[in-house]
Amino acid sequence: QVQLVESGGGLVRTGGSLRLSCAASGSISRINVMGWYRQAPGQKRELVASITSSGITNYADSAKGRFTISRDNVRNAVHLQMNSLKPEDTAVYYCSYSASGVRNVWGQGTQVTVSL
Repeated sequence: QVQLVESGGGLVRTGGSLRLSCAASGSISRINVMGWYRQAPGQKRELVASITSSGITNYADSAKGRFTISRDNVRNAVHLQMNSLKPEDTAVYYCSYSASGVRNVWGQGTQVTVSL
């Protein structure tokens, strides 16, 4: 079983930056995908960015050029550096873990609020 613990959310002004971190523990598959999703009030949960254990990244159009996802395979951690934040980035951000034969695992979520 895999557990995810997120940190790094908070309140920031438009144009500011935040760095989210997620630490995974438990039965980590050597080949896996970790990522960040977000869900704003009344909206569906959507992918922000993901990264495979080999370092292949995928970004939502809204995140391209502003957000950078990275991972540390030794520490089983994934990070999301968010720059040039906008009010529409306000949401609860969830870390995710997926691997073959394993049901997707979610973190508890961390609130990101971007004020005008």
